[in-house]
Amino acid sequence: MKRHQTRSFHIGSVSVGGKAPISVQSMTKTDTRDVFATIHQIHELEEAGCDIVRVAVPDQRAARGLETIRAGISIPLIADIHFQHRLALMALDAGIDGLRINPGNIGTERKVAEVVRKAASLAVPIRIGVNAGSLEKDLLDKYGHPTPQALVESALRHVRLLEKHDFHLIKISLKASDVFSTVEAYRAIAAQTDYPLHLGITEAGPSLRGIVKSVLGIGILLAEGIGDTIRVSLTGPPLDEVKVGFAILQSLKLRTVGPDIISCPTCGRCQIDMVPIVTELERGLETVRKAVTVAVMGCVVNGPGEAREADIGIACGKKSGLLFKKGQPVDRVSCNDFVDRLLEEVKNFQ
Repeated sequence: MKRHQTRSFHIGSVSVGGKAPISVQSMTKTDTRDVFATIHQIHELEEAGCDIVRVAVPDQRAARGLETIRAGISIPLIADIHFQHRLALMALDAGIDGLRINPGNIGTERKVAEVVRKAASLAVPIRIGVNAGSLEKDLLDKYGHPTPQALVESALRHVRLLEKHDFHLIKISLKASDVFSTVEAYRAIAAQTDYPLHLGITEAGPSLRGIVKSVLGIGILLAEGIGDTIRVSLTGPPLDEVKVGFAILQSLKLRTVGPDIISCPTCGRCQIDMVPIVTELERGLETVRKAVTVAVMGCVVNGPGEAREADIGIACGKKSGLLFKKGQPVDRVSCNDFVDRLLEEVKNFQ
């Protein structure tokens, strides 16, 4: 796919935009004022492969904890600021790597300019985060609802404000909980600017519903070449957000981070209980970062073909399965040993 060309800059150690890999972000669900709980959750996200993490900064106590949080983690830290420009200034002093603000809700232009000057002096990018749920009143009056056009107008208004103060380290997001509105808004902004775009469906919802909406919205845009960073917003643990984010990128062959598991859905032809086997295999591969395709197939119809095409695969029979490596059958394995053998083969795979 041809990727929408955007400007490139760094958020901490991570390159964003241009030809850089699409990065996966998440946001902590802890109270940022609880510094050590926040650091602990970020460490879990780091282990899962998260590229960039964002924390809410609702007050000065949370802002004062940012320096300790920044020192205690390895991935770039973004501070999410609303309403109080002094919190943004405190966050910048604390050494954060990026800001997420809506210039329309942190005060007068003088206050915005003060934040922009400090961010520019530290080379800290700012994400203009437009959400359907917090659109400016005049735009709601103009459009009646938070339409895609209203989201785009809001974003461009804020872009022009930052550009007026000679600031160009800008990233943009235009999120709605509706998939179609979000997709239309991003398509429109991509046609009008070359700033990097951060994708997401905001307030996507819990579990399955939120995952489906996020996969659809983010997936459509990425398949069209739009997007430089993503965050899957779920009502649930942030680790789930990261896992789904990487699954989206891997399915579109945009990034390969860890194994890709291929497994059959099972049917009346399957002669073994596939669910516990695949569940145990998935658990055993959670911390593996090696790019390898692993197939576990349950019958003779598609099993041999899928197993042969994978880097490592097993075509299962009633009590045993045929093990394939790089397209060649190499061994017959007892069904009780499937998971252990596959994990061993992944470990030794070159």
